[in-house]
Amino acid sequence: MAKYGVSILKKFLLLLLLGSSLLFSSDLKTEEKIYKLIIHTLLPQKEVIKAWSDTTHNKEVLNTIPNVILVNSPQKADFLLLNNNKVSNPKALIFVTNFKLLGKTQNSALGGFFWQKGRPNILFLRKNLQKHNITLPQSMQEFIEDDL
Repeated sequence: MAKYGVSILKKFLLLLLLGSSLLFSSDLKTEEKIYKLIIHTLLPQKEVIKAWSDTTHNKEVLNTIPNVILVNSPQKADFLLLNNNKVSNPKALIFVTNFKLLGKTQNSALGGFFWQKGRPNILFLRKNLQKHNITLPQSMQEFIEDDL
């Protein structure tokens, strides 16, 4: 129960980090800003990030992010945004859009972003960040979890 309360606080703090304008934007705009932050944080060295997703909605969101281009195959991607599928590409960073899939992919996904009761939820899995030698900035450290 206490962990759930901490999760709510984390969600609120993320919204503050993204700025007050985020509080008044649509869900799509919110997703765009969150994914932009996540993608550019996870792949800061990449000038152009090749991304692939398994849903039309997520492709539309990814298509709005600067320096991100959509590719037609998960094997060509640097970043996979998954909603339904367990897709394998050992070179790509995997991020998911629902908690159930995060559980199924917890050995490979870096984390997930999903909506729960109308609020954004972001989780990063410590072991997978370490596996890829990724260190999140201090402002995002609170979203790192050891377990699901």
